[in-house]
Amino acid sequence: MTLLAARLRAIPSWQITLGIALLVLGFLIAAQLAAEGPRIRYTTQERSPLVETALGLQSAQDTLKSRIVALRTALQEIEHQGAGSAAVVSGLNGRLEEARIAAGLIALTGTGIVLRFEDSTEPIAPGGNESDYLVGASDLRTVVALLWQTGAEAIAINGERVTGTTAIIDIGGSMLVNAAYIAGPYQVTALGPKDLFTRLSAAPGWEEFVRTRRGAFGIGVAWAEPESVDVPAYAGSVNLRASRAVPSPGPSASAGPGGSVP
Repeated sequence: MTLLAARLRAIPSWQITLGIALLVLGFLIAAQLAAEGPRIRYTTQERSPLVETALGLQSAQDTLKSRIVALRTALQEIEHQGAGSAAVVSGLNGRLEEARIAAGLIALTGTGIVLRFEDSTEPIAPGGNESDYLVGASDLRTVVALLWQTGAEAIAINGERVTGTTAIIDIGGSMLVNAAYIAGPYQVTALGPKDLFTRLSAAPGWEEFVRTRRGAFGIGVAWAEPESVDVPAYAGSVNLRASRAVPSPGPSASAGPGGSVP
């Protein structure tokens, strides 16, 4: 022991201090390495599932984004198709409205004129024809034709709408317009431009009509230009009940020898 103690005393103090410091440092390093092992294993084991989860969520998000883009594109196509369909429907409705107006199926109100025709009150001249002093179907047909020619858009006679198929026929002392019997005085309402009467009065046919019917036979002719006129809708049926083919005109055939013309 005396020899060991003497040797220890012979070692410089700084070497002892350095050795103790190195020993403590080695202990700390060993402890740190022992603690790092489980932590590294834990981190390595946990990182893979987290990365897989993150990648899965990213993939799902990308899929949803793609679906959203596809749905937006489909929605835009549907909106464009809807706009096109609406335009087509609007166009068809407009054409249908025009057809209904042309057929007289819609009541109209607007600028126009009112004409009134009455039988003559003058005595019948000797040898004269009584029918010349009465307003007849031919008179109204003439007036209606003149109104169409001068710009009338809708016409009614005593509340009966005149259409392309309207018949105006004398029936005894009255008149048949469409399927309605009417009697004088006869009121013709025409809807058209503001200068409709100016156009009518400038037409040669109107001047001749007034001169011959009123001047020669005393037929009552009067007119007015109210602010607006009402033309009722056609009240008859528009269904086609019967029809037949009408042969087109062509050169007449001549029978050949031994033949006949059918």
